[in-house]
Amino acid sequence: MKLMNIASGSSGNCSMVGTDQTTVLVDTGISMKRIEAGLTTCGLTPRDLDGIFITHEHADHIHGLGVISRKYNIPIYGTMGTLDGALKSGKLGTFDFNLLHGISANGTMTIGDLKITSHSISHDAADPVCYKFEEAGDEKEKVVTVATDIGYASEDLIDFLQGADAMLIEANHDVRMLEAGPYPFYLKQRILGDHGHLSNEASGRMIKSLLNDHIKMIQLGHLSKENNFKELAFETVKQELDGNEFSNDVRDFNLCVASRLEPSDLLEF
Repeated sequence: MKLMNIASGSSGNCSMVGTDQTTVLVDTGISMKRIEAGLTTCGLTPRDLDGIFITHEHADHIHGLGVISRKYNIPIYGTMGTLDGALKSGKLGTFDFNLLHGISANGTMTIGDLKITSHSISHDAADPVCYKFEEAGDEKEKVVTVATDIGYASEDLIDFLQGADAMLIEANHDVRMLEAGPYPFYLKQRILGDHGHLSNEASGRMIKSLLNDHIKMIQLGHLSKENNFKELAFETVKQELDGNEFSNDVRDFNLCVASRLEPSDLLEF
């Protein structure tokens, strides 16, 4: 399995997940030029992509979707609510509607040797989901999970995300920074609500419940540019992981913060 974050933050999100035979993107919330550059760092081009999986229709997840799909004829997968919302946003432009493929909010499909399972999440979008990726037929059950834009971590969601070898989990904001910051009251309430985003503390608690003895990487993603910063997110989650049953050294989990500007190193396992 492979995982590389191309961009992650409140200004744009895009990750690459795949195997030696199959490669997909999760979200395309940045420009096609940045996506192309990110893929180049691991020896790929958009022509190598077998699909694009969209979590939901907000601009920071679909900004480059229409352009890259149109140019490279890449299939797009998302729930019907997400696809409808993306079309209504006006950001996709003119392209081949046959590239759109509706999926269940809680279903499984296979592309090549990659099994993709979706799961509903709590966020203020039409029908948002997170994803689990597994190498089809792999007896060792190598698993990558991508879960951002989560209002709250329900028991059902935590059960779904269990067993990952690598995960990208939202750590959007520091509550104190958000409360004292310049955002209008309604926006603060939206972010803090059950259909908003996970705080650093909530992210750490969620990740602690997902730890196992075969974690190879934990990436913290979707950081707010205004209400968070890399070092704070890392240290807060690190503190929340204290006392876990697997290790008190987060280096054993390869805990890191996904950049909003630069692609991460390619993780292969």
